[in-house]
Amino acid sequence: MRPDYLRESPLPEVILTVSSSAAILSLMNRIEPLAPRPGPPQPQATTIEPISKVEPPALPASLPALTTAEIDAARAYVDASRALSPQRAYEADWRRFVLWCRQRATAALPASPALVAVYLSFLADRGLAPPSVARALAAIAHVHRRAGHVPPQSTQDGMVIADALAGIRRSRPAPPDRKDPADAEIVLHLLRSIVGDNLAALRDRALIAFGMALAARRSELVGLDVADLAWEDKGVRVTIRRSKTDQEAAGVVVAVPDGRRLAPLPHLRAWLEAADITTGAIFRPLWKGGRVRDARLSDHAVARIIQARAAAAGLDPARYAGHSLRAGFVTAAARAGADIWKIQQVSRHKSMQVLSGYVRDARLFDDHAGDPFL
Repeated sequence: MRPDYLRESPLPEVILTVSSSAAILSLMNRIEPLAPRPGPPQPQATTIEPISKVEPPALPASLPALTTAEIDAARAYVDASRALSPQRAYEADWRRFVLWCRQRATAALPASPALVAVYLSFLADRGLAPPSVARALAAIAHVHRRAGHVPPQSTQDGMVIADALAGIRRSRPAPPDRKDPADAEIVLHLLRSIVGDNLAALRDRALIAFGMALAARRSELVGLDVADLAWEDKGVRVTIRRSKTDQEAAGVVVAVPDGRRLAPLPHLRAWLEAADITTGAIFRPLWKGGRVRDARLSDHAVARIIQARAAAAGLDPARYAGHSLRAGFVTAAARAGADIWKIQQVSRHKSMQVLSGYVRDARLFDDHAGDPFL
């Protein structure tokens, strides 16, 4: 079923404009619907070009002649400025905006601030959460910059977009939908419920135990190669070359011990040896016959594996996802009384406020003020 915000809009087919002399008081004061302007019908394109096909502005005449290879190389670096996941999200967001504009016979590029404000309100009215609405705006701004236009929110009349976003956030104060952490007890339960020693069982045990011990994001976990492991007597040093908070790929080294209960490294060794993986990606998909594929496991597959193993263990799979392993490490470490700075060495949280939230939740009943009298 298509999401609500992609269904045909009941709004009239109008062109929305804004008086440049009006003060920015509210969205209703800024925008007036007008009848479509007369003129010959404009042909409708049947396809939407991907963002990568959006042409940048022409080079100034003062620059020397540049080869196609030089220009393509520069564009490749511009594209590499954003991780693959945001690029995919931006592609989807941009397509939705273009389709919405076509239904209203108006241009998506460049877009007026008033038009964008109405579009964001359209998304919010159809149930999109404020972070997703903000990402849609970021995608629109990204395409405008790529095409050499000023992003709508950065123009002289762009404050109307900020007002619309603020109103959306205030009207949707719902708490974040966090999945349950897979702490030490949950992970142990998952590991014990995985029956057999086939490749799928060995891989999933290693994925769950090692992923939790590394406090890894799912993108970090599937991005690991054998060359990123430096084995020592006490455990392994894991080099995480790129992460959500390290888009410049400076890299960081995290220590993972052998462990006594969850045994993350024995599970990892068992998987690598059985799958005969000596180079390349550590975690890989399997063919239907059980053979290891020469490919890298996707980050979405991590969530599916965790949910499938949770269901097999008698847990509610809807309460767990890829982030459960990372949150589980922080939760288990906090309950065990680990110092928050030592937790941060493993979790690599840039925001201590976010990390403190996990720790506070894990220790909510410790030394409760009401214990002496309740």
